[in-house]
Amino acid sequence: MMNRNIRLVSDSSINLLSFEGFDYAAVPMKVVAGDTEYVDNSALDLPAMLKGLKEYKGKSSTACPSVGEWLEAFGDADEVLGVAITSNLSGCYNASQVAAKQYLKSHPNAKVFILDSYSTGPEMHLILEKYAELINEGLSFEEIVEAIKEYSKKTHLMFSLASLSNFAKNGRISPAVAAAVGLLNIRIVGKASDEGTLEPMHKCRGEKRAMAQLLSCMEAVGFKGGKVHLCHTYNLEMAEKFAEMLRQKYADVKLTIRQNLGLCSYYAEEGALLVGFEG
Repeated sequence: MMNRNIRLVSDSSINLLSFEGFDYAAVPMKVVAGDTEYVDNSALDLPAMLKGLKEYKGKSSTACPSVGEWLEAFGDADEVLGVAITSNLSGCYNASQVAAKQYLKSHPNAKVFILDSYSTGPEMHLILEKYAELINEGLSFEEIVEAIKEYSKKTHLMFSLASLSNFAKNGRISPAVAAAVGLLNIRIVGKASDEGTLEPMHKCRGEKRAMAQLLSCMEAVGFKGGKVHLCHTYNLEMAEKFAEMLRQKYADVKLTIRQNLGLCSYYAEEGALLVGFEG
């Protein structure tokens, strides 16, 4: 990497707390259940959070990082490049834009760009990796911004969920709809829509059918191999089975498997599999 004072940033829904080889900061999202607040950072006890959310019967919600937390993440960089969870599910991106304006007032020679991913989790991871690739190629700040906008049109997020309980507690779907998922081994397969919402598409009975449907949906939007990030919530077995399914069909597939952190575990819940990929 050229000797430039660059800071990469994202919110914690990216499921990465560090990024090797780069100056990087993850701004923590928060999950709130009554008087309890779970901060999505390295200190989070994820099993305790999931247990507490299961036991809590009231409404739960998420809270985005403050403007001040974004400003702290920017550090004292000359160039700030980042990605945020979809603005249609969170105020996180909007907070980053307010922070950017404030930062530029105190750092008039700096440059800041935060991409609205219209997605979350492993699709954001792909975008962060693309930033790194473009920086290493020596592109200017402006060239990186244009390239990342184009690249983000070619990335996608699909998911398979075993529960919608927290979506119901968050007020995003009806309790009746949530209750139907998980019964009789029913799983939801869906995607991040072009508008940045999480869109259920199919109901599948069992993980095997859900994985087949996931792959079919990926291929429908242009997947032909290449880079794939799998993020699961305590379902490594499904992630590994799906990885093997991809390897058997696409020899050039490049896979990583990671555990969801706090924010993605809250929405996706135990048993989930999120798939970020290039189309």
